Amino acid sequence: MDDGFFCGQLLIAMPGISDPRFERAVILVCAHDEHHAMGVAVNRPVEGLSVPDLLERLDIRSEIKAPPDMVLIGGPVERERGFVLHTDDFQGDHSIDVGLAFKLTATRDVLEAMAQANGQPRRAVLALGYAGWGEGQLENELKENVWLICEADESLIFDPDHAAKWTRALAKLGVNAERLSSVAGRA
Repeated sequence: MDDGFFCGQLLIAMPGISDPRFERAVILVCAHDEHHAMGVAVNRPVEGLSVPDLLERLDIRSEIKAPPDMVLIGGPVERERGFVLHTDDFQGDHSIDVGLAFKLTATRDVLEAMAQANGQPRRAVLALGYAGWGEGQLENELKENVWLICEADESLIFDPDHAAKWTRALAKLGVNAERLSSVAGRA
């Protein structure tokens, strides 16, 4: 974050966010520069769709019993496109670094690795779609108090208790969710 960009950080939606698609969202910023920002929500499961279900639909044979992790709604952009956010112990054909500890891969090789007994990432979440911001848009939303920012950590990102992630992310900042107001102010 020394460069003014937030790649590898978590965005936590403030109460009263004007877009209901981001209400109580926790988003890992996966790319951010002067031209754009891109992130994946880590706390919004797709109702009734698990990773093993999706692997089966994609005709990917699993050597192991894949955990019943839910597929997530990564954001409103390109919801038919899959992204796997994973620990940095796996390097796919086109994986990109997300901060110091994570990678993002949007190619089939990571899905095939997740179904194997060896070579898969230690921890991973699969998301459909992403959140995107144009030039200066995320910075403006931060100035308008739409988001709080905190350090990302593995235990929060990969926790299967998606309902608790927003509250846990706020707690990392010492913020009690019950005391937040949906009305923003300026001092």
